[in-house]
Amino acid sequence: MLNYISTRDVNHNASSSQAVLEGLARDGGLYVPEDLSELVLDYRDVISEDYRGMAKKIFGKFFPDYGEKLIDSIVERSYRDKFSAEEITPLVSVDGRYVLELFRGPTCAFKDVALSALPNLMSEAAKLNNFSDEILILTATSGDTGSAALHGFSDVPGIRIAVFYPDKGISETQRLQMVTQSGANTEAFGVRGNFDDAQSGVKSLFREIPKPCSGVSLSSANSINIGRLVPQVVYYFSAYKSLIEVGDIQLGDAVDYTVPTGNFGDIMAGYLAKQMGLPVGKLICASNRNDVLAEFLETGHYNKKRHFYKTSSPSMDILVSSNLERLLFFVCGADKTKAYMKELAERGEYRIGEEELARIKNDFTGFSCSDGEGAAAIGKLFKDAGYLMDTHTAIAWAASDKYLKAAGNAGCKNVVLSTASPYKFTGAVLAALGEKASGDDMEDMELLSKVSGTEIPGSLSSIFDKEIKHKDIIDVEEMKSVVVQYAGKGRV
Repeated sequence: MLNYISTRDVNHNASSSQAVLEGLARDGGLYVPEDLSELVLDYRDVISEDYRGMAKKIFGKFFPDYGEKLIDSIVERSYRDKFSAEEITPLVSVDGRYVLELFRGPTCAFKDVALSALPNLMSEAAKLNNFSDEILILTATSGDTGSAALHGFSDVPGIRIAVFYPDKGISETQRLQMVTQSGANTEAFGVRGNFDDAQSGVKSLFREIPKPCSGVSLSSANSINIGRLVPQVVYYFSAYKSLIEVGDIQLGDAVDYTVPTGNFGDIMAGYLAKQMGLPVGKLICASNRNDVLAEFLETGHYNKKRHFYKTSSPSMDILVSSNLERLLFFVCGADKTKAYMKELAERGEYRIGEEELARIKNDFTGFSCSDGEGAAAIGKLFKDAGYLMDTHTAIAWAASDKYLKAAGNAGCKNVVLSTASPYKFTGAVLAALGEKASGDDMEDMELLSKVSGTEIPGSLSSIFDKEIKHKDIIDVEEMKSVVVQYAGKGRV
């Protein structure tokens, strides 16, 4: 049966349900499958299923100790009646390329796909391991994870959740989605700083206080948790199935995927899909002006000692990319990964070897794009094809442009992953269309709807009438004390 090990110590192991339950390995590493060959399957069998059927087969490979019957139940509970599209993640043909729409869930972002499943995976993991502690989820967010996690875990028995978001680094719509979230077991805290400050604070809490008080244990809903990452593998298979169905590829043809990412989780899911046997060509990492990933994929030098830019694609405003550690493990092994992470913590940078970089370049390439390039992509695509996309998808589209020019297409279809509704970033999208935003998100949503002829998602238009429930803004240094205080409140 497949086991999981830490990226920093192969002797630190866990079952799949234990890995989901813990979130982060106790040594600070991330859990990865011990043997990737155990994940291999016949992708043709997978794509013969509908979305839920594909999820059942893929979850079954990654989470064997749950058993087939329980996996079936988890998938049905996770994906029944939560998404506005029957196919969960529809693939849309746009101007000679394809867009995989991942924002059809309750909070209008791709995180919904995974965070509809994680609460069920975690609740069942607790039962499988006779885990009596209450679980306290700690999550840092650059915008979309927070609202999706709060929604997914709201009122789930035996689990509480605290989300930490940068108080100045997200859109007003993203903030309102979090601070108005109901649920007796939810908390959201603004952190004075950026996402990296919030994320490093959460990671340090896992090391310092894994049990913040008696009867309470910490876990994570970020993509550092393998239970968050695996559900994202499914939509790579779903996209491939859709391309087969429309006749644009033949079985066995490789497909390229362009992924806007800051924390490397969404694109890491594509790498895992490839390891399972899906014909994935190149994984194109799209970065905004915070181009630490694009630079690393080109040079092998990871350097977080650089200016942090606040961009119009705030969910990618990240300098410390957690999921890259998983790729390092698969390419370099645990000892080198641990050494690289130590260098990053102590010196703010590390450099991998040429052979290691060459192995990474077999699967990945990266491009960075400016706010201006993203805005130009939004305007041009709407003018040419009538398709409206958000600022993060626009960075991916612009990166796809650069890749196609550099690679000459090489005959592969290119799927751009669309990670959020344009209505979550109305000001920047309106500006890209040549319209003047008012600065009021509700008014701007109405204007965008009028200009584009598209509908405002109901889950977004309703947030302006909701009561603000979470008002606290804290310093990074206060994170530990608020977690201890929250943990000590007792079960909800």
